[in-house]
Amino acid sequence: MIEAAAALVAWLGAAVVVLADARRGLALGLALVTAGLAALAWGTGQPIGAIALAAGGMTGALRCWTAAPGRWGLMPPGSTARLVLCIAAGLLGLWIAASATTAPGAPVLFAVLVVVGLMAARVLAGGDVIVDRTAIACLALALALSPSLASSIPTGPVPYVIGALIAAAVIVAPATMPQGAARSGKDGR
Repeated sequence: MIEAAAALVAWLGAAVVVLADARRGLALGLALVTAGLAALAWGTGQPIGAIALAAGGMTGALRCWTAAPGRWGLMPPGSTARLVLCIAAGLLGLWIAASATTAPGAPVLFAVLVVVGLMAARVLAGGDVIVDRTAIACLALALALSPSLASSIPTGPVPYVIGALIAAAVIVAPATMPQGAARSGKDGR
């Protein structure tokens, strides 16, 4: 029951990241994804991995929360399609996890599928740099949990630590502008 609740928290966090366009909403989404995935990692018998995921994800969420002016930016105008995407991804992930797995690993499968799918869609939709970085951080956390889906291969804390380091580094690293992005004018110069 706790694992199912943790998987739903991870989905809710991924949905908040998809629906947010400002730093506080993104920080909340990243924190929810982190809490859900860390609880699932703990449930799979990886306490060191869970602590690593929590540290990396919460570092990114704290940096996202404190950087720049605080706006939530949840559900801006025109986000109905994103809301439908979040609901459809949750239902599809639930259907796949429930039909493919009858073992206790169904919540982990659901969380990994939904977070990876929603974050990939968010990155492909493009947007602000911090939105993309937050989605990549969530993606790194979900991919760190994915080796636990293969029960025949024993995994240590290494994938969790690497995912946590990526999640923290992608948010904390200073932003750079692409060449030519700072130019203005009608002719692009």
